[in-house]
Amino acid sequence: MSKASFYCTVNPIRGKHDKDRIKRELDTIPGVISVSVNNSSGKVAVDFDTTGAQSGRILKQLERLGYEVADSRLENHIM
Repeated sequence: MSKASFYCTVNPIRGKHDKDRIKRELDTIPGVISVSVNNSSGKVAVDFDTTGAQSGRILKQLERLGYEVADSRLENHIM
């Protein structure tokens, strides 16, 4: 299993409702291990198994939800 982390800033996050919505929707992607959302800074971090999920799918899901994604980056983890 190969793991990676996807980090980005999303706008706008308008409180706990948006935070919970992002977490809930990203958790439905097969292979996603964890989702962290900071609603005050708009930072999102997603850890995932690359055999099940890809950063492009995470990005598309955020955009489909109506969020503007900026400053995205991907980190692959060597195990």
